[in-house]
Amino acid sequence: MTTTLKILVVEPDKSRAHAIIDSLATTGDHHITVLSGHTGLARSVADFNPDIVLVDITNPSRDMIEELTLASSPLERPVAMFVDRSDDSMTKAAIEAGVSAYVVDGLRTDRLKPVMDAAISRFRMFQRLRTELAATKRALEERKIVDRAKGILMRARGLSEDEAYALMRKTAMGQGKKIVDVAQALVTASDLLS
Repeated sequence: MTTTLKILVVEPDKSRAHAIIDSLATTGDHHITVLSGHTGLARSVADFNPDIVLVDITNPSRDMIEELTLASSPLERPVAMFVDRSDDSMTKAAIEAGVSAYVVDGLRTDRLKPVMDAAISRFRMFQRLRTELAATKRALEERKIVDRAKGILMRARGLSEDEAYALMRKTAMGQGKKIVDVAQALVTASDLLS
């Protein structure tokens, strides 16, 4: 980690919080805020807007995991949870909630940096995948609209598929619009007329 990070640490034990801060100090000049409990976490996250959230919980419950992950917005930032004890269902709940790193056997300061690096890398990887998935879904929806519009033109004007597409492309260029926008207007107009 060479960049300065805004780190929110959720740690109720003051001595452990100081150990975490000391360990983080060796990894860079970070802006660190410590929250002594999960009460008010959503407000603290919104106010501080951290780059990463580190949560140390002795014995997590499903409700606590859900509350913490919802409050810390794991889809917007990496969240690393350190727990002393867990089971398969707790691990699964944390991962499904979007936690980037779920470390059982507690928070040890000597492994804090590698876990943070892994959480940030994993978060960025999943963020890229979510972005790619959204773009793919959008492209597929646009393709469906264009295909439907081509079908409408083919039936209404007796055009081939290539001719229908060429007509939409020419219209889009003439109007300074995207082909999908022209296609959507055609589909909407067709729906109104039928």
